[in-house]
Amino acid sequence: MKFFVASVALLFSAAEAFHTAPIGRTSTRTNMIVKGDEKGSEKVAKVFEGKPAENSEFDALVKANFPGAISNKQLATKVVSVLEGKGYTPGNTLLATSLCADELARVLEDDFVKVYGNNFNLGGLSGFPFAGNTGFGAMAAHVPDDGYCLLVHGPHVGITKDGLIGKVERPGIALVDNCCGSAIAASNYLKGITDGGAKITTKLQSFSDFQQGAVQELILPFGKRLGEAENRMKELPYALYDSQDILVRDIINTGKGGIKKGLALLGGIQINTGPDTLDYFHPLRFEYYNEDGEMVEDLLALL
Repeated sequence: MKFFVASVALLFSAAEAFHTAPIGRTSTRTNMIVKGDEKGSEKVAKVFEGKPAENSEFDALVKANFPGAISNKQLATKVVSVLEGKGYTPGNTLLATSLCADELARVLEDDFVKVYGNNFNLGGLSGFPFAGNTGFGAMAAHVPDDGYCLLVHGPHVGITKDGLIGKVERPGIALVDNCCGSAIAASNYLKGITDGGAKITTKLQSFSDFQQGAVQELILPFGKRLGEAENRMKELPYALYDSQDILVRDIINTGKGGIKKGLALLGGIQINTGPDTLDYFHPLRFEYYNEDGEMVEDLLALL
């Protein structure tokens, strides 16, 4: 746990080094928002035109492995509908994401971008919020006056058409590839330590691979949990999520003075699939924060 705390401190001390003023509400205008009178619910219906149809057999396979998962189509439709009822529109909402650098993580991101406009990226490898407090403060300043933010975060995991977890078919590539590669590399690093074949080092990671070094340190507290898991690849994204959830909520609490009219936090596990099937998401947190940064409503049951 000491390594976990040290890693968190390192991550956010780096962000604090760039602070020039306290984070607070800032009146600003931004061209990052999609304009127009079309409702979000009208836009989301168009997002999935031309995408693969829902496959009942594959749907059952995904949900057998990830109970609680829903397709991206169902997720986006429900999230946009719920937030529309709170006043969110494509013109007054800034989308922020903390998702992995992997191009497959862009699928969910792009689904919401087509509704709300370009996103502010807070994430890095494995979906950890490497932009930290500074990034959140900058993002909050870009939210339209009297507007809202939707923050989507979480790690991702692949599943093949045959149900193999931790792998995924990628367009144009014959190899059935690892997903998430960063998470699996960190898991292997951790396994080497827990199995006694490797040593923990407190040396500062090379800047050229700083994010991966941080992911490896942040997963250290979950060695026993992963070692005892029936399926390590299935448990891995949930362990990563638990680590990320702590960081994201701490960032929100630190920067809550920058929230304008409201912030919706959607957290969970992205489940990437092959090019012929829809992606999925297992929502684990869907909360609404008011202008004072207080969590005032748990919306998870609505998804």
